[in-house]
Amino acid sequence: MTHRRTRFAHLGRPEPTLATPVNHPVERASTLLFDKSEDLYRSDLRGYGRHGSQVHDALKRLFVDLEGGATAQLYPSGVMACTQPVLSFVRPGDHVLLTDSAYGPTRFFCQTFLKQMGVETELYDPRIGAGIEALIRDNTAVVLLESPGSLTFEIQDIPAISAAARKRAAVTIVDNTWSAGLTCNPLALGADITTHSATKYFGGHGDLLYGGAICASEDHGSTLALTAKQLGVASSPDDAYQVLRGFRSVSARFAQQERTAEALARWLADRDEVRQVLHPALPSHPDHALWRRDFSGGACLFGAVLAPGPVVQVDRFIDALRLFGVGFSYGGFESLAIHCDPQLKRKFGEPFEGPLVRFACGLEHPDDLIADLEQAFAQYS
Repeated sequence: MTHRRTRFAHLGRPEPTLATPVNHPVERASTLLFDKSEDLYRSDLRGYGRHGSQVHDALKRLFVDLEGGATAQLYPSGVMACTQPVLSFVRPGDHVLLTDSAYGPTRFFCQTFLKQMGVETELYDPRIGAGIEALIRDNTAVVLLESPGSLTFEIQDIPAISAAARKRAAVTIVDNTWSAGLTCNPLALGADITTHSATKYFGGHGDLLYGGAICASEDHGSTLALTAKQLGVASSPDDAYQVLRGFRSVSARFAQQERTAEALARWLADRDEVRQVLHPALPSHPDHALWRRDFSGGACLFGAVLAPGPVVQVDRFIDALRLFGVGFSYGGFESLAIHCDPQLKRKFGEPFEGPLVRFACGLEHPDDLIADLEQAFAQYS
């Protein structure tokens, strides 16, 4: 099976016999029973419901195939998929390098929880590239990347940063939620671990929370699995089933959302109300060349810097949108829009000329979304 969408339709399914379901059935269980006492402590069998089920195994196989990794670990939320891998590799006295463009909850975790552990977090310029070598110390345990950056959409030089970290035995972890692993594969670019908020594209319907982390090596996978076991991490078989089902159609949904986002980005770039469009597929993006080198396409999410105006004017514009919901997340069937300035915290980079709005494109027709934006701009004055 050469093509990914074909593999996603066939991997992780039970072998057909007589009237076999197309997917593994959901097994809801905490206690697992054994007919012989001597089998209770066997290491080759699951001993408890927290250890997963066939649905979880099937989902792990799809995540491994998605990123071309060796192992996958599942988590009950995207935030946990971002934070627990970090926790697996740090000890008191360690140093963590975190991209200044990181997802807000990841930043909050590093600057609060890790600080309480005695782990120092240092922010770095997402466009630092190979220059990150100067920031890596003897006690640097983890380098965290996110490409493009959350809210501000900087593209990071994953190969250069990963190579510098590997020289000093620091683990590189890339939040790859934006591309869904469909248009960028950080493990192939040299990273050690890639993480996903499966809540987004793989859930696809805004009704579940889930996460996954994929490791390039078995050793790192074993470390993640041990941390999860020690902390009692487990995810619902019902949620795992829903994410598994989302994998079956994600390629088609993602492709449509990707096309819609680029169409909207190009339309917005010609509007007088817009100062800058933050979409790496546009030649005007400062990291467009790097994006073309490392990505095979875009995604559903991008930003637009509007002409300077008061907060009330931005809120009036967003509230006038009829097809864009006002809410966090992305990758679902419904388009979303949020005003980013209240949560925008950056140490590096020049301030934007106006307010930043983030758009997440759903499955609506792009012509309808453009018409909705056009009527809403009448309120931006």
